[in-house]
Amino acid sequence: MSSCGRKFLMNLIKLEDIFDAEYGVCLAFNSMTISDDGIPFVSRREKNNGVVARVKEVEGITPNPPHTLSVAVSGSVLATFYQAEPYYSAYHVFCLSPKEEMSVMEMLTYSKIINSNKYKYSYGRQANRTLKELLIPDRKEINILCNGFSMLEQPSKEPFSQAQISLEDRTWQWFLYEKVFDIKGGYYNKKPEASADGAIPFIGATEYNNGVASWHDIKDIEATSKSGGGKNHSLKAKIFSGGKYITVSNNGSVGYAFYQPHDFTCTHDVNPITTKNIEMNAYIAMFISTLIELERYRWAYGRKWRPIRMPMSKIKLPVDNNGEPDWQFMEDYIKSLPYSSNLEIIDNNEKEESNKETPRAT
Repeated sequence: MSSCGRKFLMNLIKLEDIFDAEYGVCLAFNSMTISDDGIPFVSRREKNNGVVARVKEVEGITPNPPHTLSVAVSGSVLATFYQAEPYYSAYHVFCLSPKEEMSVMEMLTYSKIINSNKYKYSYGRQANRTLKELLIPDRKEINILCNGFSMLEQPSKEPFSQAQISLEDRTWQWFLYEKVFDIKGGYYNKKPEASADGAIPFIGATEYNNGVASWHDIKDIEATSKSGGGKNHSLKAKIFSGGKYITVSNNGSVGYAFYQPHDFTCTHDVNPITTKNIEMNAYIAMFISTLIELERYRWAYGRKWRPIRMPMSKIKLPVDNNGEPDWQFMEDYIKSLPYSSNLEIIDNNEKEESNKETPRAT
């Protein structure tokens, strides 16, 4: 198992031990003058980096400093964004300044971590009194080598290939899912107890964190059943092969699709799918996952996308001269995109994992 496939035991400390957290300038947007070449005005919204508009600077009011995090403590509570330039902020927006020099990637990582705690503030709760005591990972814990590069280093922007490839000059055709994918059902199982050093991800019906809801020890997965008492399926039936599947939520956050580079287990609210007649890889998976998510709107209003319904669903794919899915084109297209060189690390790791013997579903 590569380092990215492990669960790391995080040393959690208070936010105020890493950041100076104080209210920003606290201005009312309706008293500002909009200016296209002004400075950002950050509110409590959770879109567009929190920015409502650019406004003229107000004489005598110093903007919040750049290289800080803006955090909404009411409204869209814990909507957190990295601010690279000076900015004004609305009421109930905190400005977080790192106590020590911190890279942009660290700041972005912490913004994601803080934002992930928003579930603690549902039902109108505010975070103005508790933000400073929010537990977040120590900086040493953030700097973890994952898949051959540091999380705090900027990923390479280079494409895998310099080829110029367009989607516009292709013929596209609709296919039934059952014609191009093997569709599995997730394991209907009581969720095992999470393990601090577990190596197997549990994929749930979530739109976040690549679908990973928690991490588990393989012994706990084997021992857990649907009812919670005793085994009712073999371990082989509960573990799916890494590097082979895209997981698609069929309930909850329906239609979110994630490539799983490592062996995993999952809830029955997830459909693991893999390509027929061709081996899945990270590049093809990125192409397919994007197309699947474009169809999410079809599953609004509580509709479920269970394995019994998915086979007759349709997906539109580029085709070759024989009218078959052009998997090579899909791979080549992803390789031509910026940042695609980083996928080579994932692809190589999955091939290394496939040489190891691990109980899994086939």
